[in-house]
Amino acid sequence: MSSASQSPHVAIVGAGPGGLASAMLLAREGIPVTLFESEPAVGGRTRTIRAPGGYKFDIGPTFFLYPRVLRDIFEACGERLEDHVDLRRLDPQYHLVFERGGEIRATPDLARLEQEIARLAPADARNVRRFLDDNRAKLEAFRPVLEQAFTSPADLVTPAMLAALPKLRPFSSVDGNLKRYFADPRVRLAFSFQTKYLGMSPFQCPSLFTILSFLEYEHGVYHPTGGCGAVSEAMANVARRMGVDIRLNTPVDRILYDDGEAVGVEAGGERFAADSIVVNGDFGHAMRRLVPESMRPRWTDKKLRRAKLSCSTFMLYLGIEGEVGDLAHHTILLARDYERNIREITEGVLSEEPSIYIQHAGATDPSLAPEGHTSLYVLVPVPNLRCSIDWQKEAPRYRNLVIRRLRLLGLTDIESRIRYERVVTPRGWQDDFSVYEGATFNLAHNLTQMLYFRPHNRFGRNVYLVGGGTHPGSGLPVIFEGARITARLLMEDWERRRAGWREQEAPIEAIRGAAL
Repeated sequence: MSSASQSPHVAIVGAGPGGLASAMLLAREGIPVTLFESEPAVGGRTRTIRAPGGYKFDIGPTFFLYPRVLRDIFEACGERLEDHVDLRRLDPQYHLVFERGGEIRATPDLARLEQEIARLAPADARNVRRFLDDNRAKLEAFRPVLEQAFTSPADLVTPAMLAALPKLRPFSSVDGNLKRYFADPRVRLAFSFQTKYLGMSPFQCPSLFTILSFLEYEHGVYHPTGGCGAVSEAMANVARRMGVDIRLNTPVDRILYDDGEAVGVEAGGERFAADSIVVNGDFGHAMRRLVPESMRPRWTDKKLRRAKLSCSTFMLYLGIEGEVGDLAHHTILLARDYERNIREITEGVLSEEPSIYIQHAGATDPSLAPEGHTSLYVLVPVPNLRCSIDWQKEAPRYRNLVIRRLRLLGLTDIESRIRYERVVTPRGWQDDFSVYEGATFNLAHNLTQMLYFRPHNRFGRNVYLVGGGTHPGSGLPVIFEGARITARLLMEDWERRRAGWREQEAPIEAIRGAAL
């Protein structure tokens, strides 16, 4: 193997955001990197696809939040993010429509935001700035924790962790924490529906994650021109220029081990030696496919079956002839009984009155549909595959239910104008996108699956993880932070190994010198 070479060779499995960021950071250090991707394009679920008729859709993430981390990664590689991607800050960020009555056009302009909220709850509007101030302090306290690796229980009592703890209120939920600021449940929803980015309920998600809505108002919600896949393509272009060998249409079948130590990968029937392997894939799927159970004693198949998972999503990608009125770039319909809707998802029940998210990117970016046409991305949170829903039977019925509910947003005539349609159910997420149990947002972010208790970035001997299933967690900016942690750990391990080789070589050189 290549362990005696001057620079380690790293194999990265998966060209999703975490894999691409890791490749850039390692190539910056002069390390040879080969990146294996099973699909014909980079990005994983953060890619933009072109459908028949010229319609374009983001597969998964539809906006960009907190670009600071990715901007830092580009700068570390001698590049400017803005030279590669046109990020447009949205205002309004999204349009919230409450089925029980009322709406909020969420804006980063705080005076206007207060006016929007005052139309629903005047007293709550007076607490918006206090909420943002408190969460600014919370993020500042928690940032060092997000940036550190958790490799031993002692990391739970580091000075950074102890300093952050008083602000985290770990045993309070997001909704419970928001009651300190907002009495109207609709206003609380405006600052808590973001827990769905993690596939979790605001009534169960730890209160730390109020920082999600804070990040939106403080740092902006961005649309990358051309779709979120444009960010992945930009990262791949920079990585290639730095010497990364990106091999598309090359699925990795397994990680190769020798005496308990990973020594390479098998891909496309060939074996590739590597000193270190970085796995960027859905955690449950990738572990069961790539890593023998004996090599993951802390995450056996039995533990994976017991792990708490996020919800899934029911997706419609619709190509519409004609326009859709003044529909906002992002619109969220919040169900009349949102708490019941969330409880049904958690309990494995298919809601008959679901909340719905719609992206109409053409409101900002006309490049995503042919002239005179519209691309609509429709997402409905639903239970993952651990329940007994028969999606082959339910999908047509549920599709019709979702189309009917779109009428509540003024989309009353789109059925006859649909020229392209793709439906993805939780079964489709598992079968077509390799998502374990169709849990679109990976492992849940409850207290027993965060920080040290989440799969570690340093996963085994020469094996490292990056992506939503490892620390720090899901969401693009957090995954990019995870890539920085993983690359740092890999480099530290390599330096230790190289120092060990030097120590072993020193006595040999001394013997040779004495012999001369």
